[in-house]
Amino acid sequence: MSEFTRDQIAKIHIQDLRLRTFIGINDDEKKNRQDVVINIRIHYHAAKAVSFNEIDEALNYRTITKRVIRHVEENRFLLLERMTDEVLALVMEHPEVMWADVQIDKPHALRFSDSVSIALSARREGYAGAEHPRTN
Repeated sequence: MSEFTRDQIAKIHIQDLRLRTFIGINDDEKKNRQDVVINIRIHYHAAKAVSFNEIDEALNYRTITKRVIRHVEENRFLLLERMTDEVLALVMEHPEVMWADVQIDKPHALRFSDSVSIALSARREGYAGAEHPRTN
């Protein structure tokens, strides 16, 4: 049997979180909620979760998701960049998170386009394992 090393970096993907919020600069956008689609990727050290098999040792992605939902739905944003940065900051509040990537799509923001999106990433100092942002 061959030997291998485990780095025990968990990679969590929260995919296609569909929310409604106030986003935009036009009068109509300020009066009416619009759909946004949020994708979050997180890397965190999962050695304790793997070793102990206890929920308290894992990064609770449900808690993170609930905070994101509450923040996005209860606030107003002029720019997609600002919303994306605020969601990224919420994720990075957890010291276990080594790297995160947040992409937020605003469907039908442009005529003849399915969506417009903004993606931002952050990483803890010293963490070199982050993937490059999505290219799809």
